[in-house]
Amino acid sequence: MGKIILILNSGSSSLKYELMQMPERKRLGKGLVERIGTSMGKITQTCGEKKVSYEMPFPDHKVAMNEALKLMSDKDSGIIKDTSEIKAVGHRVLHGGSKCIESMLVTDDVIKHIEEAVAWGPLHNPPNLIGIREAQKRLPGVPQVAVFDTAFHHTMPPHVYMYPLPKEYYKKYGIRRYGFHGTSHKFVSKRTAEILKKDPKDLNMITCHLGNGSSLAAVKGGKVFDTSMGLTPLEGLMMGTRCGDIDPAILPYLAKHGFTAAELDNIMNKKSGLLGISCLTNDMRDIEDAAEKGNKDAQLALDMFVYRVKKYLGSYMAALGKTDVIVFTGGIGENDGISRRMICENMESLGIVLDLDKNEGLRGTEAVISKPESKILVMTVPTNEELQIALDVYEIVFEGK
Repeated sequence: MGKIILILNSGSSSLKYELMQMPERKRLGKGLVERIGTSMGKITQTCGEKKVSYEMPFPDHKVAMNEALKLMSDKDSGIIKDTSEIKAVGHRVLHGGSKCIESMLVTDDVIKHIEEAVAWGPLHNPPNLIGIREAQKRLPGVPQVAVFDTAFHHTMPPHVYMYPLPKEYYKKYGIRRYGFHGTSHKFVSKRTAEILKKDPKDLNMITCHLGNGSSLAAVKGGKVFDTSMGLTPLEGLMMGTRCGDIDPAILPYLAKHGFTAAELDNIMNKKSGLLGISCLTNDMRDIEDAAEKGNKDAQLALDMFVYRVKKYLGSYMAALGKTDVIVFTGGIGENDGISRRMICENMESLGIVLDLDKNEGLRGTEAVISKPESKILVMTVPTNEELQIALDVYEIVFEGK
């Protein structure tokens, strides 16, 4: 008999959950609690063709967790018969700091490390901790595993993860590059090796997780050599609402004009990127539609996004020395043929030759989209972070790894 694993992603105002039977990788059902902390929230759950959705107040995550467990084991519309069937819980945690370098069983020490990393993940780590504590209360004795977004990137060498700041800041404050989207980059890199029937140790690849949040990872022999996000998820590529790399001197300049630290943080994280340049939206689909209709701001946003991905792609090819595969994943990477085409344009001299016919209209599919003569394989591989969390949990709890 397989083991049923509950996968939880506790956000600031939401709670996502999924039940998966392992090692069969069977997805049993999933749910989402939205608008936690507002006057009226909503819970939605799907299990095969069964779907239930209703509104009710969710004043806090305690109520949200209680209702989610109640609904997933409901007699008529539930996913399982009883919560006692849940044999382990996997929690997505944004930041593990410097001490949580792999997925780990939740202990008092692990909770302490997550608390210490709140400074670097102030929007995510606190609700992640709430999810862990509520699951511990409601599922006593069930093993809990923390799966860190930063963990997969801990193989970066010091000359890559260090910032050229006074070294005392690294020693005193832990300021270094950590990287994020690690669960996605881990799944996609391993899945790509499986598709190609290769040992990950024999492949150098660049995984492009492109979506509202975007990052690239240079994966050398199965281990991350470099990644575009840094101390926080703000560094790197231009994203949906995040600015990515900018001249840091812009911040003290704007501060002289009266902007507070909190205002600058909000501008860079929530008002910039595709949204800030297009003056329209952070949704790439709408931006491409507007650009096609002649909207110059939308076209500029698209051009900037594509250029910055292309620039990182070229730099990672140089860093790796030899690149075997480039993989597109994430909401944009998996589904947006226009962005993929523009990113790969004029890259023939670097060994990238895209098959335009295969790329056109391809959405959410595992596929090779480069031509046979392309020296570097270009692929689309849909990410599955929930499955990767379940795989990590199963290995730790049931295989003792």
